[in-house]
Amino acid sequence: MPDPDAAPRPDATRAPAADATPGGPPDGPVPVPLGTRAREAVLQRIVDRRYPQGARLVEREVAEELGMSRVPVREALRALVTEGLLELLPHSGVRVRRLERTDVEHLYEVWEPLAVQASRLAARACAAGDTRGVDALQATLRQAESAAAADEGAREVAAHTAFHECVVAMSGNPLLARTLEQLSWQLRLVFGLREEPAHMRAQHAEMYRHIAAGDAEAAAASTLLHVRDSRAVALRSLFGDA
Repeated sequence: MPDPDAAPRPDATRAPAADATPGGPPDGPVPVPLGTRAREAVLQRIVDRRYPQGARLVEREVAEELGMSRVPVREALRALVTEGLLELLPHSGVRVRRLERTDVEHLYEVWEPLAVQASRLAARACAAGDTRGVDALQATLRQAESAAAADEGAREVAAHTAFHECVVAMSGNPLLARTLEQLSWQLRLVFGLREEPAHMRAQHAEMYRHIAAGDAEAAAASTLLHVRDSRAVALRSLFGDA
């Protein structure tokens, strides 16, 4: 998972090409469309709060910051309006949309059952002998502890997000992975805005132990507890819930 503080690099904006075939396109990276690059760059700045909630974004200024023309930036901003992360201002561009309580509640209502099932499937995969993702999952725990010790909140959020993404990858269910990918940026945004208390790291460690042990129902139960606790922390951090 990339560091949220790092700006997009040229070598990170090109996807590997499929194997070359006789008469087919030459080997080499396939360029990522500029509009996609612009969207991801703006999203990252929203997540790491360089573009805070309520901030007005000026197309020309964003284009200058990203070193792009205004056309792909305009495309990116329109896409993010459609996705609900930006909102139109009358006659004056767009601004970063402020999260409402209902936004957070709806996100957790959708994420909860998917996260629980991902952990259950990941544990079943481990029980069946497929432990390919265990080392990567453990590495995210170490990254989170290291970031917390260094008081690097953005890096800790990145590690926590990577933990959940690793669990999804271990589930072996591509439909589940695609569904959760649609929630990815909203989750990163909420994770970045809320507190990151130490017990959340402890809950991840418990989830890891159950998944690695192949205990599907214990993994599911610990994930359910974690997601519900995460929801409570998010609502308290963002809206002052008791």
